[in-house]
Amino acid sequence: MTETTQPDAAIEQKRKEAYFTASQGQLIWTRFRRQKSAVVAAWVLVVLILSGIFAPFLTPYDPTIAGRDKEYLNGAPQIPRFWDENGFSWRPFVYSYERERSIKTNFRWVTTKKTGLEDRRYVRFFVEGSPYRLFGMEFRTRLFGVDRGQIHLFGTDSAGKDIFSRTFHAIKTSMAVGTIGVLIAFVLALIIGGISGYYGGWVDSLLQMFTDAIRTVPAIPLFMALAAFIPDTWSAEQRFFFISIILGFIGWPTLARRVRTHLLSERNQEYVLAAQLCGASSGHIIRRHLLPSFTSYIIVDLVISFPYMVLSETALSFIGLGLKDPVNSLGVMLQNVTDADVLLNYQWYFIPVIFFITLVLAFVFVGDGLRDAADPYSDTRK
Repeated sequence: MTETTQPDAAIEQKRKEAYFTASQGQLIWTRFRRQKSAVVAAWVLVVLILSGIFAPFLTPYDPTIAGRDKEYLNGAPQIPRFWDENGFSWRPFVYSYERERSIKTNFRWVTTKKTGLEDRRYVRFFVEGSPYRLFGMEFRTRLFGVDRGQIHLFGTDSAGKDIFSRTFHAIKTSMAVGTIGVLIAFVLALIIGGISGYYGGWVDSLLQMFTDAIRTVPAIPLFMALAAFIPDTWSAEQRFFFISIILGFIGWPTLARRVRTHLLSERNQEYVLAAQLCGASSGHIIRRHLLPSFTSYIIVDLVISFPYMVLSETALSFIGLGLKDPVNSLGVMLQNVTDADVLLNYQWYFIPVIFFITLVLAFVFVGDGLRDAADPYSDTRK
């Protein structure tokens, strides 16, 4: 009995020593791994981010030009299969089709599948397609395609563009807008919050008045005014960067308040006084001593702010104040789902909505998990 308890006690002692000697980042990671929902959400988020980054390779067509299928407008999703009434096939395939206008459906397109053995279109992997650029280099190899014709896993829209390709490129665009907006908000929050919290006094009062003024600006009326200001001659890239910058300029006050609060409580600590006596400048003290003391909380705030940036871009594009075609973003793709014709006849337009909800929920779960993991008292409350 004694021989079995001694190794267990030694292991427990080592765990305690590792806990009390671990860095702040190691403690946060340990607490984060205990939350199964946050870990699953993190994996989902990684998959979505990678799918957006490698969207040109993962999708069969260019979402704006090369993917257009004039013979399959508002076409239903084509699901690959391995067998039908003609027998089993080791290679996945989709059917060929015929389309015609029908009097019974008010001259809508009616699709008739050709189910003959010779009408199978076999799916192929690593096919050569239209050129695209990835990481500054040009490629032509795409993950999959068919031996003849085209394949549309999520169907097509009214212009014949492939919704599968548009969805993955939209994730990339929305993430890019959110990243630029978060970075701008992050830099402004650190500068304004750091100066306000470190100096205090009239500097703090003046900067807090400015912060409160920014917080009270209503976002929707602001963007309505800016939408009227944006010239119609602006390219999609110019509109993209303009929306990203504006989202960043109105998204920094919350983080700035948290930075200010922390610096107000830390600026009178002994290590700050020691740095001042050594002749360190104010910028050096803020940058090298005060801000690193709560880096984990800043990271958590950044992760939590991402879904709000993505939601803002999506909402603005959805109401027509943000990005527009030919840019592919989640907000642009959601513009069509409110059409009554789409609700009744083209339900596959809602597939990007599923990806949008999954992306936002993944960010929310990861942010909540990091927030709980960064709380030093989270273990004592359980």
